[in-house]
Formats: sequence, C-alpha cells, structure tokens
Amino acid sequence: MRFPRPYTLQEIAGMLNARFDGDPSFEITGINEIHMVEPGNLTFVDHPKYYNKALNSRATTILINKEVPRPEGKALIISDDPFRDYVWLAKRFRPFEACSQAISPSAEIGEGTIIQPGVFIGNHVKIGKNCIIHANVSIYDHSVIGDEVIIHANTVIGADAYYFQKKPAGYRKLESCGRVVIKDRVEIGALCSIDKGVSGDTIIDEGTKFDNHVQVGHDTYIGKHCLIGAHCAIAGVTRIEDEVILWGRVSVDKDIVIGKGAVLLGTSAIDKSIPGGITYFGAPAEEARKKWREMVYVKRLPEVFEKLGL
Repeated sequence: MRFPRPYTLQEIAGMLNARFDGDPSFEITGINEIHMVEPGNLTFVDHPKYYNKALNSRATTILINKEVPRPEGKALIISDDPFRDYVWLAKRFRPFEACSQAISPSAEIGEGTIIQPGVFIGNHVKIGKNCIIHANVSIYDHSVIGDEVIIHANTVIGADAYYFQKKPAGYRKLESCGRVVIKDRVEIGALCSIDKGVSGDTIIDEGTKFDNHVQVGHDTYIGKHCLIGAHCAIAGVTRIEDEVILWGRVSVDKDIVIGKGAVLLGTSAIDKSIPGGITYFGAPAEEARKKWREMVYVKRLPEVFEKLGL
C-alpha cells in the first residue's frame, strides 16, 4: 500500500513512539509484507529466523524488534512489537470506512457498465466500461476492475486476507490494506471469492476466465488468458503465469509458481513450483503420463504379489 505522500523515518517512528536508526529525513513511501516489498516500502520482522530475509529484501525500511547492524542505504525502526505496529500503520493509512449505500458515492463506474439489483460497490472502487456485474455481487473498498469484465452472482471481490499470527492468548489478525485488481475482459463465475492483498495487490490479468466456486488467496497473481475450473482453491502469494489451465477442484499451495501454459487436470494438487508447457495430474501432481503409468503399476500389484506367493 502506498501512502498518500512520502513520510520521513522520523515521522513514522514518531507515530509509533519507537526508536529509529537512520537519516531522520529518509523517505518511506508505503508498507508491504515481505513477499511483496519494493524500494521505498516499510516491512516488518519479529522472529530471528526471518531477520536476514527482511534486512536483505527490497524493502528500504525495516520495522524490527531487535537492534541489529543497519544495512547500507536502509533505515530501521526498533519496536517491542513490530506486528502490532505494522497493523497500526495499516489501519492508520487505510481505515475501515462504513458505507450506508449499496453503491458508494466515491465509486467510479464506467460508461455502459450494467449493475444488477442487490450489488454492493464499496468506497473508492473503480469499474471500467461495458462491464456486467450480476446480482448480489459484493465489491469491497479500493478494488479496481477493468473494461468488459463480467462478474456473476454472489461473488465477493476484495475480502480480507486469511493471515493470522498465533500467540498464547489466541490469534492476531494482520489487517489487510491491499487491493484486488481485475484487468480487461476477465470473467468471474458465480460464488467466487478473491481476497485482497495484505498490503499489495491480488491481480487477475486480462482475458482470464473463472468457473464457479473459485477461491483466490491474498497477493496472488493470475496471468493472462488462464482458465480456472470450478472449486479450485488457490492459496496466497502464488504466481500463475499466462495461459495456464486448472481444471475442477485443483488445489494450489502458497508461495509457488506455475509456469506458462501448464495444465493441471481435475482434482490435482501441487505443493511446489512447476515448469510450464506440461500437463500434470495427481496429488502431489506429477507429469500426467508418468502418473498414469504409476497408477497402472499399482493396480497390477495384487497380481504380482500372488505370483510371488506373498
């Protein structure tokens, strides 16, 4: 999430009542969690296991719970609870805004777009030209939708990321301040859910088509001209490249990449990155022909055991 203007290190540290290490005038342009950072961003880390990853990331300001050597060209803010302070910043710069109308006065809707009865369009939403938004769709604040997009009934665009930190007293929620961005000529089926980024964007690129009952997690990118079948579950921070096909009930784990042109056959599941241009099947998914041969061998095992007297 970008701030409305750049803030200095001294300003942000002052808001948090925290110490800092670096030039007081060092600029901070926004916040982002570690998977999505870019120069100018502030990110947080509160576990020694991830110190190096955060300190060596593209983020230029690190909110951290220990004094450590400051990397060249970066700034540190030292906090007794970086998670709490990061959430405070998210809520400070993108607070929840109640909306008393079905279509917020701050929403921008393009020429020729049709909004069916029962649709909710939140604050600061942008919808392009010649879209069709079917009945009872909910589009949360700050979502961006391109031209000629079709969204079918009862779909939810921009719900919060499913992101919690476990503590002895229970779970703490990492408040979402990101967006969903849906580009031109995308079609989203009925009863789908696309979660906003934690502090970046969840993006569905142009020409991609969803069937019904698809779940997309936070900060995921789905490329151009993909087909996503019914009941697919796609976890957060995943990258699906162009022209990928996921058939029905495919499950995709977090933090992985599916290469361009890959095909995952129905009910498959993947837990690691896979190259493009190959058809996959199974759980965990493997190259389909290899998996089918294995299935044939497994079926023949009773016959083999019988011949061996086992």
